[in-house]
Amino acid sequence: MASLRDIKNRITSTKKTSQITKAMEMVSSSKWNRGVQNAKAFVPYMEKIQEVTFSIAMGAKDANHPMLNSRPVKKTGYLVITSDRGLAGAFNSNVIRQVYQTIQKRHKSNDEFAIIAIGRVGRDFFTKQGMNVMLEITGVADQPSFTEIKDIASSTVGMFADGTFDELYVYYSHYVSAISQEVTEKKLLPLTDMEAPTKLTSYEFEPNAEEILEVLLPQYAESLIYGSLLDSKASEHAARMNAMKNATDNANELINSLSLSYNRARQAAITQEITEIVGGAAALE
Repeated sequence: MASLRDIKNRITSTKKTSQITKAMEMVSSSKWNRGVQNAKAFVPYMEKIQEVTFSIAMGAKDANHPMLNSRPVKKTGYLVITSDRGLAGAFNSNVIRQVYQTIQKRHKSNDEFAIIAIGRVGRDFFTKQGMNVMLEITGVADQPSFTEIKDIASSTVGMFADGTFDELYVYYSHYVSAISQEVTEKKLLPLTDMEAPTKLTSYEFEPNAEEILEVLLPQYAESLIYGSLLDSKASEHAARMNAMKNATDNANELINSLSLSYNRARQAAITQEITEIVGGAAALE
């Protein structure tokens, strides 16, 4: 049985740990609120650019662009969004697991796919597995701006345009609620699966659809990447907040259990001392 000093030391260290996890929970809660606001604020822009893109691409007879046309798939690109840090429960592992299993099912060799990694955890995993990480970015802020990921977004779109890969999927954790996040797969390129907006507006444009789409489609694809990142960040903060809350609750339960053990051991020690005193007194009589 552990000594009173050992139990007391465990209680002290566990209390310190619970203070740390509680502080991290509060920080993540603040970041979560801002992350959700950022993700929601980006939705109207995405809906509008989707409406404009769909209207021009589908409404103009002369509209034609490589990003709108499917082609034989020789190589597939996977854009994987994870975090730079752990302590977020299953946030990273769920995304990585689904991407890894998908690659194992779809491809027989590393030459058939390439990975674009946003986040250190995903980058490190696929590098250790010997997979082809073609592009990477780490150190993205908790509340990212488009400027931070513009280079990798434009490079990714450019790699599709120049034929480096023939289709592009993005994997990230979609924010559903504070306690629920879902791993999501979206086909970014080619833009053959664009959903028709609920409300269509007729646009007059000059000089012609092809020249407008030449500028608009890359911006639309980059916006999809940025929107996925904002969604993923909201999920990350929610997952870390829940993980730290669970850690704090577990620490408190452990403290209660250790306190009970400490009181029992202390009572047993006192009883033992009383028994020894009584025994000693009886021996002197």
